[in-house]
Amino acid sequence: MLPALRRLCMHTVLPNSRKTLMDPIYGSQRLRILAQQLRSYRPPSPSSSSSDEDEKEESGASGKVISQVGFAESAAPISNPAKFKTKRAAVLICLFEGNAGDLRVILTKRSSNLSTHSGEVSLPGGKVDEGDVDDSDTATREAKEEIGLDPSLVTIVTALEPFLSKHFLRVIPVIGILSDKKAFKPVLNTNEVEAIFDAPLEMFLKDENRRSEEREYMGRKYLIHYFDFEAEDKKYLIWGLTAGILIRAASVVYQRPPSFVEQKPPSKIPKTHSEGSKLP
Repeated sequence: MLPALRRLCMHTVLPNSRKTLMDPIYGSQRLRILAQQLRSYRPPSPSSSSSDEDEKEESGASGKVISQVGFAESAAPISNPAKFKTKRAAVLICLFEGNAGDLRVILTKRSSNLSTHSGEVSLPGGKVDEGDVDDSDTATREAKEEIGLDPSLVTIVTALEPFLSKHFLRVIPVIGILSDKKAFKPVLNTNEVEAIFDAPLEMFLKDENRRSEEREYMGRKYLIHYFDFEAEDKKYLIWGLTAGILIRAASVVYQRPPSFVEQKPPSKIPKTHSEGSKLP
């Protein structure tokens, strides 16, 4: 690591945390560089910032974030956002370094006993509670409730631009780094979660094991992405809002667009770093 970057890391304090970027929580040098990059990220300005007044409880009674249709807020089909009310949620994109040195993200499969969206794959997260301090608090609280992930193990580094569900639930993807995967001992809330697994983040930039479906919503055409994934002889389908969020997260982390058309109309990925600072 360059001396200048090292000095910057030593004096950069994370939001809502006393940990610095050189603390052991970042583990490898690669994770430290990633943290520094993501701390510099600035999401694009939204074209809208609100939610449908007539929103149905799309996420179910438990308040979890599941949607067949999901798109970045900057591409939202809203011409007059002032007339909409805001309903907010947050999800945790928890990244860690796999045994092969790749970046991986933690995902869950909803319980098959749930009345809505049973068996579907999602990121840990849910709607904001009154006592939550901010979006990172919501995301980490939900992750602890769902899979037993201790918030002290995760260092939040940034948040992406909001995503909107079909009925305009405003979902904030929060990115956190888990430097010590072995310290995480999953405890599943079996009322909500049937399984926990992890997938390579870079998968969401590749055209392998992916298909898409075009749908029209509010006069615009959108692409719904489907990723087939297998882990420990179990097959998972990652799609809809969850897939859309992970495509965007992978684009920001790896500083390149996906090898397929992300959305119609296309949403631009801001280039926030110099060419030499891309994640190796």
